[in-house]
Amino acid sequence: MNSLATTIALASGNQGKLREMRELLAPHQLEGVSQGSLGIDDVPETGTTFIENALIKARHAALESGLPAIADDSGLVVDILGGAPGIHSARYAGVGASDKDNLELLLESLSEYSPAQRSAHFRCTMVFLRHHEDPSPLITEGVWDGIITREPKGENGFGYDPIFFVPTHHCTSAELDPETKNQLSHRGTALRGLIEKLLLLDD
Repeated sequence: MNSLATTIALASGNQGKLREMRELLAPHQLEGVSQGSLGIDDVPETGTTFIENALIKARHAALESGLPAIADDSGLVVDILGGAPGIHSARYAGVGASDKDNLELLLESLSEYSPAQRSAHFRCTMVFLRHHEDPSPLITEGVWDGIITREPKGENGFGYDPIFFVPTHHCTSAELDPETKNQLSHRGTALRGLIEKLLLLDD
């Protein structure tokens, strides 16, 4: 484990994501440092897939920081909407939209659909780069199935969590405690998979 006792740039400005990632990295002596605290601005997400955007963000953070970097690209995929909001989840209601704006637009888009038609899943692609020119990035994915509710419920989480109903736990993601959410979520699944790959590198 000693060679993994290192600092990793986290290519995100989303405080909710950063908190979740740090909590999962910490037990493995991996310190996640936000790119913002390193003076690194966000890079335009010009990819057309989750994996493309994750790689763009990780390479930018690694280049600017000189550190290994982790980036994720994640979003909510609603089946009846043809996969929307998808890669546009953070800006579904437009560039600079708030979580509340995005959530309200999604509820409006689904207003005519029954619960049986409101199936959805969160998807996350997570990338680790040793350096910005790393030709063999480590890549993992996580998926979390749920149903979109008709109104928000819960105070935990962020983004679409208040309207993402988790059938296995009979509540929304925003009603879960952080530890349980990390065990279930798409991001938790992807990051645990990434850590497993890092540990194999360390063997």
